[in-house]
Amino acid sequence: MSGTTTAGPRRAAGVPRQRSRYGQWLPPRPPSGGAAGASRWTVLVVLCVSLLLVAVDATVLHVAVPAVTEDLRPGAIQLLWIVDVYPLVCASLLILFGTLGDRVGRRRLLLLGYGLFGVASALAAVAPTPEVLIGARALLGAGGAMIMPATLSILRQVFPDRRERALAVGVWSAVAAVGAACGPLIGGFLLEHFWWGSVFLINIPLMAVSLPVGRWLLPESTGDGDGPWDVLGALMAAFGLFGVVLAVKRLGGGEPPLTLATVVPGAVGAALLVLFVRRQRRRAHPLVDLRMFARPAFGTSVGCIVLAMLALVGLELIAAQYLQLVLGLTPLETGLRLLPLTLAAMAAGLVGSRLLQRLGPRAMVAVGFVLTAAAVTALTAMGTQDRPTVLLCGFVLLGFGLETTLFGAYESMLSEAPPESAGGAAAIGETSYQLGAGIGIALLGSVMNATYAPGVAGARGVPSADSAAASHSLGEAYDVASRLGGPAGEALRVAARDAFVHGLHVTLLISAGLLLLGAVAAMRLPKVMDCGGAPDAPSPVAAERTD
Repeated sequence: MSGTTTAGPRRAAGVPRQRSRYGQWLPPRPPSGGAAGASRWTVLVVLCVSLLLVAVDATVLHVAVPAVTEDLRPGAIQLLWIVDVYPLVCASLLILFGTLGDRVGRRRLLLLGYGLFGVASALAAVAPTPEVLIGARALLGAGGAMIMPATLSILRQVFPDRRERALAVGVWSAVAAVGAACGPLIGGFLLEHFWWGSVFLINIPLMAVSLPVGRWLLPESTGDGDGPWDVLGALMAAFGLFGVVLAVKRLGGGEPPLTLATVVPGAVGAALLVLFVRRQRRRAHPLVDLRMFARPAFGTSVGCIVLAMLALVGLELIAAQYLQLVLGLTPLETGLRLLPLTLAAMAAGLVGSRLLQRLGPRAMVAVGFVLTAAAVTALTAMGTQDRPTVLLCGFVLLGFGLETTLFGAYESMLSEAPPESAGGAAAIGETSYQLGAGIGIALLGSVMNATYAPGVAGARGVPSADSAAASHSLGEAYDVASRLGGPAGEALRVAARDAFVHGLHVTLLISAGLLLLGAVAAMRLPKVMDCGGAPDAPSPVAAERTD
């Protein structure tokens, strides 16, 4: 049994071909593009379920780390790899799989990602050793790298009208925010009733449903398909990103910047990425068309995504420590305090389409940056005493401003990319998101440590060895203070808490400065949302699908 997808017919005789904005020949514009009628909204639901699983899996393991440690007894390095290998592999392979989907079929790669994600989840749930769990998490990262750019590129295809696409991107981004926030809550609930492997088992039934539903509903599409796929370039991009992201993560984890374990992967990765760019510029059929960056809207959108994540991801981790270690909240209470941030981000995603049409990309992204900077500045009112009203207002404004910025940037980036390069453009956007997050953790974590450590060193009556141990983190300072006891322990506890709050304030102000820099950069985006002319045509069907 066979049938065609909804992506449109082949070119009829006598229909002229057109060139893209980059001078490449495009497939002919069909009479009507995308999935017709309500079916495209059904496609959006399927894509959002895919994204939800990937976003949840990025954070669900965080609350399970103590249980994993108790059961599998991993070493310190093994535990670090268990947590970090998923985002590391995912970020490294985004460009490889995003551009491969443009060649072999985006739906095909998405369905392969579903299958790999389900198999890897089952393997992770029953992992008997740390090494098996690390391998399973790496496979999960590869599956996520297949799924994430494919969802955006298929969305770009089935919503050729920019107004509808803006609404779809808003829903997509709101789902991403929900998934990232719900990961720890879902993990905490499962750990109260089941063993740690249950945080992975939830993926299996959803993937088992998504595979046949996706095969039935999702349209297949490819790019222009001219020339061979650049296998060497794809590997250079993957290993280059792996080295850079690994170095950034090590810096974010507090590693000294000049150690061989940090310098070597960073230098090799950066060199591979430079060679990759030079190779793409020379090739007649590049893996990634770097001419997209020559368009101000595309390059600026990517830069805004990096700046937004750079300023805020490290801040989110520090805020979670503040709520638990300074205010003494439980993990569940911490999650509930951060919930308004997620709800505000959801609201911004759902109203983003209307805001974009009213304000235009330039004003929307700039206003989002300014609102987020205002929220970050207001949060400097956080001190050693709990101020729930200040936190509530700050987190709501923070979530709304951040999602407004990311929505405007992602929508502008997708709209500026030609349809035939949708997978590569989506991969670039997701890679910039991951790199911004990693750099943010490293940069803001370094600022936090630089301002926190001197305050702990001067604690009265505390031996120098204990002060040095306490200067690593607030959690370690509390452990040392409990061991010391008496007046010295209490002095160390108070000094560490005050130093942490001071470091938090400095970090907040630096984040606000980065966000205002982003608002200035947004001035290069188009002033109005250009919806004129015929909608973009989706790429034609790569082939008929067969059962």
